[in-house]
Amino acid sequence: MIRVLAIDDEPLALQQLAAYIKKIPFLELVSECQSAIEARDILNNDNIDAIFCDINMPDLNGMDFVKSLSTPPLIVFTTAYSEYAVEGFKVDAVDYLLKPFGLDDFKRAANRLQERLEVRQEPVIATSEDDSIFVKTDYRVIKLAISDIRYIEGMSEYLKIHLENQPKPIVTLLSMKKMEEFLPPHFMRIHRSYIINLKKIQEVNKNRVIMDSETYLPIGDNYKDAFNDYLNKKFLGK
Repeated sequence: MIRVLAIDDEPLALQQLAAYIKKIPFLELVSECQSAIEARDILNNDNIDAIFCDINMPDLNGMDFVKSLSTPPLIVFTTAYSEYAVEGFKVDAVDYLLKPFGLDDFKRAANRLQERLEVRQEPVIATSEDDSIFVKTDYRVIKLAISDIRYIEGMSEYLKIHLENQPKPIVTLLSMKKMEEFLPPHFMRIHRSYIINLKKIQEVNKNRVIMDSETYLPIGDNYKDAFNDYLNKKFLGK
């Protein structure tokens, strides 16, 4: 499923856009937003693959909103003004729907979205010779130093890679199992949703691993024995 946002400041237009999205089997409507500011809050807290975005909106127009995103999802612009078409394609928009558009036009845009996403999100992970890995995030392949990885969080089909000195995690379309295969022995899975860098542990408190003052990760029942074996080997004292 392609997780999408619908953004339009006009309630009737937003209602129509949401209705079209719900008619496409491979689209999942995550939220309907009446402003770009509202959409930004959702993008900061959820995994969104694409947005259908009106351009002419108060406070922050759709074009400026997309340009402000450091790693934007795929974009389909919707607007009543044809003069925006050229500018839309300059920001690598997948398609441009001129209002009023019908379901056939919308299906065409949705199909283009699906084709682009299949190319863009094909998982890539590879090791390098200098203790780094390469992962695909959005349309980029980036290099990560293994020593900078604090922990990895699984979220459905995605992983969030939490790094040292970087407040925002790297999000990639990859399985926990695949990631485990590429990490060295000082990484351990402690929960179905968490892999940790054992070198980054600050404290172990009951059934939780404390990575820092704000990060408490649970130890799953299926992973307790392996983790306790690790602790016992490192433990000094009675």
